[in-house]
Amino acid sequence: MQAIGYVRCSTHEQADSGLGLEAQNQRIRAYCTLKDLQLIDIIQDAGVSGGKPLACREGGQRLLDLIRRKRAGAVVMLKLDRMFRNTGDCLTVTDKWERSGVSLHVVDLGGNAIDTTSAAGRFMLVVLAGAAEMERNLTRERTRSAMAIKKSNGQRVGAVPFGFDLADDGRTLIPNEREHAVIRDMRTMKASGMTLREIAIALTERGVPTKTGKSNKWTHQAVARILSRA
Repeated sequence: MQAIGYVRCSTHEQADSGLGLEAQNQRIRAYCTLKDLQLIDIIQDAGVSGGKPLACREGGQRLLDLIRRKRAGAVVMLKLDRMFRNTGDCLTVTDKWERSGVSLHVVDLGGNAIDTTSAAGRFMLVVLAGAAEMERNLTRERTRSAMAIKKSNGQRVGAVPFGFDLADDGRTLIPNEREHAVIRDMRTMKASGMTLREIAIALTERGVPTKTGKSNKWTHQAVARILSRA
């Protein structure tokens, strides 16, 4: 059976987690070899939020187009959240695919590989997808509770903007001179006619660290946000 792989990462995930695009590619290839699936393509969406509908992603549009054209009988991904926003989204899409004869293969769902080619596989998809969404909702609830406690104690809630650091009192923003120098460079490059994407490439090539310090890979969206705020 011919199969299409799908991988997605947000910019933060690409830099900081084991779910980077190449890691996903390798596990999908290994799975297809194990299951004797002919992998004809792996479609990528880099730097795309999981909250964005599949049909609104560049790679997602291409994937859906290939399925409509019946180019493959299976779609393979590493984890459900690489493609779907929630359980309802997952079940709606996979039900439509099933009626078209297209199966979904998830390499790692709760630590297990499943596929919808059997009734048991479809049942496990429903159960494990629901469990995964419950865990996400519990995490959101815990996060909201923690933020509420911080806010009630007068502490800052939200990310510290580029160009500033958080003082020891947990509330006050203090200027970060190194980052302010980077902002001045951004303004200079923008004034010289460089696009936001060109500025991001220049900062990346110079090895300028981002706010988290975990990555030197800049995006034009990050540059736009910083210049707008500045």
